[in-house]
Amino acid sequence: MTEQQQQQEEEQSAKPYVKSVCVYCGSSFGTDKSIIKAAEKLGELFYKLNWRLVYGGGTTGLMGTIAYAAMGNTIDGNSLGNVLGVIPEALVIKERNSNSTSDDANTDIVEKINSDVQNGKHNGYTPLSEKYGKTVIVKSMHLRKELMAKESDCFVAMPGGYGTLEEIMECITWSQLGIHDKPIVLFNYKGFYDPLLDFIKKSIELGFISAKNGEIIKVASTADEVIELINNYKIPLNSRFNLKWGQQ
Repeated sequence: MTEQQQQQEEEQSAKPYVKSVCVYCGSSFGTDKSIIKAAEKLGELFYKLNWRLVYGGGTTGLMGTIAYAAMGNTIDGNSLGNVLGVIPEALVIKERNSNSTSDDANTDIVEKINSDVQNGKHNGYTPLSEKYGKTVIVKSMHLRKELMAKESDCFVAMPGGYGTLEEIMECITWSQLGIHDKPIVLFNYKGFYDPLLDFIKKSIELGFISAKNGEIIKVASTADEVIELINNYKIPLNSRFNLKWGQQ
């Protein structure tokens, strides 16, 4: 090993480990405005901890809120956070003035689309902005989920709709099958996920889910508790399938 290589290794080992947290949440804001504040608080905690946010890309709804906060915009306005958005090309609309050195030219279209989302008129497209982190555009929803999972050390679900539920349930199933052993946390803000937790409880009672596998999911009610549960997560032992998944 050369002296230069040794120095590079020492510099790399001196850098603090950065957790990558995948957050699934709605591309809409919902009707309870306090949920927006909860998303903002979680994003700010990621920024302060120097954790990377991995999310579904774009600038709308809770997704845009947590990404904007995780970049540090709501704290110091410097956009120095660590955020990776992954979005299928079919959902992308680019509306940036190439002559502008800031994202000010993007503001009107972001506000318009956010307004459409709020009023149920959104056509599915979302703008991109550097204030929301780095964005990777992929070909399909399947590739989006695959990349998000590979880039993440843990998974969190905030309130959302069909997509959010499908994504977090897939992560839970993958854990049960032994594909990964990463922490999974439901951010059960104001009891949003109580019906899902009742379903899981009923499935355990009827023998469709083992009691141990019910412990795959940890439940938080605040942003601070999300961080605590990620840091102290322990995978249930002697319950998950010990299958061989090759390169999975």
